[in-house]
Amino acid sequence: MQTNLLVISALGDDRPGIIDELAGLITESGCSIEDSRMAVLGADVAMVMMVEGRWNELAKLEAGLPAAGRRLNLQINAKRTTTAVPSGNRLPYTVEVVSIDHPGIVQHLAGFFSTRGINIREMATTTYTTAHTGTPMFQVHMTVDVAASQHIARLREEFMDLCDQLNLDAIIEPAKL
Repeated sequence: MQTNLLVISALGDDRPGIIDELAGLITESGCSIEDSRMAVLGADVAMVMMVEGRWNELAKLEAGLPAAGRRLNLQINAKRTTTAVPSGNRLPYTVEVVSIDHPGIVQHLAGFFSTRGINIREMATTTYTTAHTGTPMFQVHMTVDVAASQHIARLREEFMDLCDQLNLDAIIEPAKL
């Protein structure tokens, strides 16, 4: 049986109850949230969710999203999707990086993995200030999919060399899912 999926992204002013209202619209349409991420960024809330339902339930939800966006003061986009097809024999690895904040860190890390054909499945970044010195810091957490045929010791060595060049503290290890 084919699963019908819809990816919804929503962005707007953060306030209490906004997730409840959007989740209520999804439930009222007969759909269910299969996967989601939410974060408050500045004064805004950003949500991404994958919703599952019968084709007519998803159509009902899609039809109601523009009015819900206006009512909730959210920019809402939706796109039909399909279940992900595993791409070969890949193993999940966790990447953690911490450093003094400076421009280009994400681009260097993404470029490293991209040139090796490694997909970044998830990524979360944050900045913060150290308590005692006030130093601006940057932190990134990634989950990447490494081909089982990849020589992991060489990959780890090349990654650590890049991190040394950029003055980043980092680890790459098998994901504990």
